[in-house]
Amino acid sequence: MERRNIGATALEAGAIGLGCMPMHWGYTASQQSGETALRTVHAALDAGTTLLDTADMYGPFTNELLVGRVLRERRSEAFVSTKCGLLVGDSHVVANGRPGYVKRACDASLRRLQTDVIDMYQLHRPDPEVPVEETWGAMAELVSAGKVRALGWCAIGARVRRRSRAGLYDATIRQLERVQQVFPVSCVQAELSVWSREALDALVPWCASRGVGLLAAMPLGNGFLSGTLTPGQGFEPQDLRARHPRFTAEMMAANQPIVAGLRRVALRHDATAAQVALAWVLAQGRHVIPVPGTKKPVWAVQNAAASRLRLTPEDLAEIAGLPRALGSWD
Repeated sequence: MERRNIGATALEAGAIGLGCMPMHWGYTASQQSGETALRTVHAALDAGTTLLDTADMYGPFTNELLVGRVLRERRSEAFVSTKCGLLVGDSHVVANGRPGYVKRACDASLRRLQTDVIDMYQLHRPDPEVPVEETWGAMAELVSAGKVRALGWCAIGARVRRRSRAGLYDATIRQLERVQQVFPVSCVQAELSVWSREALDALVPWCASRGVGLLAAMPLGNGFLSGTLTPGQGFEPQDLRARHPRFTAEMMAANQPIVAGLRRVALRHDATAAQVALAWVLAQGRHVIPVPGTKKPVWAVQNAAASRLRLTPEDLAEIAGLPRALGSWD
């Protein structure tokens, strides 16, 4: 698989990563057996994927433990990204950016992941009660201590947290510019896909101009762009899509032309709609790495194969002309 640098660092990873969250968080009540998840991570590594993206809150903790089982055998093949800063309660998630907590969280993640160093340590969400410079300074100390190689910023929740009519990532960029004064940001993780293109307006160019990598979360639109979901199929209450405005039966039906367009392009390349969606994300810049999440080995292998798909200018123009997705958080 093609490899890409992550920001201006000497670190690099396979051009398509593996989002491990769906194995233990956010999608189903029962999730899946540990052995199936284990096979999924191994299949991704076998297919050339190196970047494994997890977080301490996924489970919580069970996802890092699973990734740790793989790393115990294959640490040299993997680029490990995990996150801190969110605490999971019985029915809520709260931010914690206190320096002491950040350091304890890192030590706990290292133990669960069965590794001596975390390649990319991301702040999952800034704590509104703690100056972000203090949180970032504590994370920088982890780099100095040799526990972490680089720092990243997770902006996935920006859409939900926005309270003004300003650009979706305006506040995120202001925070990034603040923490850049403390220690370099190596990557930003944000939602980017054919049906969620807001990051292209300001965030993706900001990262490119400053040598910062962009980890594209949800590049398959929470599975919608794969074309495997049926309008009206319904989701379990614990599945995040059960509350997502774009996953009502009405909106899923209304957005089918997007999937149809991806399939038309896919036919020209003997590919799938999902692979075209991932190739489109790859085409947004050499600093962009899509991180599709999956729970099954077959999809991990298929996603990795998308790194070999090269879309033509005509393909990209056709995708650019697809209708914008209907259904919004705003």
